[in-house]
Order: sequence, then C-alpha cells, then structure tokens
Amino acid sequence: MATRSSVARAARQLTSAAARRPSPFVCQRWAQASQKQRLFSVSAALKEKKYTEDHEWIEMSADGKTCTLGISEYAAKALGDVVYIELPQIELDVSEGDAIGAVESVKSASDILTPISGTVAEVNSDLETTPGNINKDPEGNAWIAKITVSGKPTGKMMSKSEYTEFTEDA
Repeated sequence: MATRSSVARAARQLTSAAARRPSPFVCQRWAQASQKQRLFSVSAALKEKKYTEDHEWIEMSADGKTCTLGISEYAAKALGDVVYIELPQIELDVSEGDAIGAVESVKSASDILTPISGTVAEVNSDLETTPGNINKDPEGNAWIAKITVSGKPTGKMMSKSEYTEFTEDA
C-alpha cells in the first residue's frame, strides 16, 4: 500500500513539474515560434502555371525574372509516345509566339512555341537522352526550357481550370 501511494505521489510531482518547466528536449525558440500566429503567406498566384491555346505552360519564378516552359499533359497524351525532342539553344533570344523547338512522336510532330519574350537561360538536357520522360511527367520534371523574361505575355493565358475547360471543348 505504501508503495502504491509513493508511486502516485511521484507521478503527481513529475506532471506538475512538467507543467511548470519547459521540456529540455524541445528548442525553446522553435516552441515559441510555433505558438505565434503566422503573419504572412506566400501567394499561390506566383507559382500558378498558366496555359496557352497551343498547349504549352509557363510557371513564373518567385522573383518574376524567369519562367519555366513545358507542354501540357493534354498535349503529351495527344502526341503519344515521344521519340525525339529538339531543344532550343541556350542564350537564344526569343519573341512571343516563336517556335523554339519541336516534339516528335510516333503519331506526329509539333513545334514548341514560346508564350513569352526573353532569352533561353537553361534547357532540360535530360530530354535529349530520354525524350519519353515527357510522357511521364510533362508538367513537372520534363520541363523544356527556362527563359529569362523580358516582358509580360500579351497573348491569352489560362488558369488550370480554364485550360481544362478549353481542352474539354476541343
């Protein structure tokens, strides 16, 4: 009986001491930061992909100086198995609407048009050796080029929902 009451007393002391003292296993700086309310948030519009009627997409960087360009999932499915991709040259100056490369599949070939003016800063050279990746992840790791932007797009750019509606009507 005495053992049971001493165990209960020790448990009460531990729980009351834990309530008064912060845990030594938690960084106090992070514990305080997690309790504060977040005062800002990153805008989703900055990272939102925009689509063209030619089935390309662009995604602006957070600083708005570069964009990533690729073809849409709809285009990748319509093309079928991609067998070759012609990528643009790095440092190529491009204007809105220019053909900067091509995608060839077992069904057909299609030009890659840029919806924005600028200079090609980087290309996805992995697509030269494995062009089929564009069928697996066209709106992700199978991007085509990164362009340093020199202006804003003047053509029609659509959100994901608008583009989905556009492709369903086609």
